[in-house]
Amino acid sequence: MNVTIYALKGCDSCKKAIKALAAAGHQLEIIDVRADGVPEARFAEWLAMHGAEIVINRKSTTWRGLDEVERSADPLALLQAHPTLLKRPVIVADGTSHVGWNNAVQAQFGL
Repeated sequence: MNVTIYALKGCDSCKKAIKALAAAGHQLEIIDVRADGVPEARFAEWLAMHGAEIVINRKSTTWRGLDEVERSADPLALLQAHPTLLKRPVIVADGTSHVGWNNAVQAQFGL
């Protein structure tokens, strides 16, 4: 299966997901959210599908560095300004996206 992973190079969860999916034989396209960027339409799609509570990583260093005014901004504008706020990895396969690397996501890929 062809799988697109939106990740960061240094993210441990992303590394684990990439390693497991590659070992399972999936063809991977890896997009670094910082270096390669993410189209606004993708952010909007994920926000509509999963909601800001799932898509925005409120435990991240980036989030902790924002003030209250910035944190209260529109979620789409926040992600465009700070793509590293994206909870990672976001895995896109078969027209569906999965946020994070937990047991439920792993089960979707037979892992």
